[in-house]
Amino acid sequence: MGTRGSRAVDAICVATAILAGCSSNPSAVSGAGRTGVDPGNAAFPDGAVAVRGSTNQARDGDPARGNGGSDPERGGQAAGDGRSGSPRNAAIHCAAPKLHQGKASFYPATGAGNCSFEASAQDRMIGAMNRTEYAGSAVCGTCVLVHGPKADITIRIVDQCPECSVGQIDLSQEAFAKIADIPRGIVPITWSFVPCSVQGPIVYHFMNGSTQWWTAVQIRNHQHAIQKLEYLGSDWRFHSVPRLDYNFFVQASGMGPGPYTFRVTDIHGHVLQDAGIPGGDNVDSPGRRQFPACLP
Repeated sequence: MGTRGSRAVDAICVATAILAGCSSNPSAVSGAGRTGVDPGNAAFPDGAVAVRGSTNQARDGDPARGNGGSDPERGGQAAGDGRSGSPRNAAIHCAAPKLHQGKASFYPATGAGNCSFEASAQDRMIGAMNRTEYAGSAVCGTCVLVHGPKADITIRIVDQCPECSVGQIDLSQEAFAKIADIPRGIVPITWSFVPCSVQGPIVYHFMNGSTQWWTAVQIRNHQHAIQKLEYLGSDWRFHSVPRLDYNFFVQASGMGPGPYTFRVTDIHGHVLQDAGIPGGDNVDSPGRRQFPACLP
């Protein structure tokens, strides 16, 4: 397979609507030069769980206000700690992962690609997801357990394979060599999404060029797939940020000068909330926690 760079995906909802209903109106991003949509959790219809008790308003006991009561000026005790709260991040029962049927091919992967991660010579257990199940970048950074003819491996999704058929994953050559002999080229596989083995908290990566007037944030180092990112605005309300096909949540009108309060939801309904997150041009800001494991 040929080498891929970042590609804009047109009308991605046409491909994902049969998996989950996403908007059919792609939104252009001012200044980004690419078009994308907010696919929600289109790629994970079998594992998606609604956020319990979620609200779009910072309310009583919300650590985003730094208080435990309805009056932010009274300075009550926040849930969690002073910088970060996690009101709904206890481990929960998650739906069993769906087993997908498909095939594996390979290409000269570097770690870079449509998901907008950097190339890495140290991490080549990676792959590119077919366009349909890429779902407008919803699977970027997630991990996949691949059952091949010779072995089982776990890879991380870093790119999109527009020419691949549904169920197909284009692996790095290093990953493919572990499940089959290279001369075979394409082999049948089964695969499923699994939690990533990560260390430390999630990381908020601000895109090169991000400012208070145009803000793009990518969630990195996450155990489970990301469903939603929200930021607390000056109106004390949480605002959902569209996720574009190149794996950044982009607020085209900007999020303000920061520091920021973010609320991140994974596909299982776990919620992490971080306050005091500094932003800027090409900045990595770690949160305080990682998503919890799913109960068996």
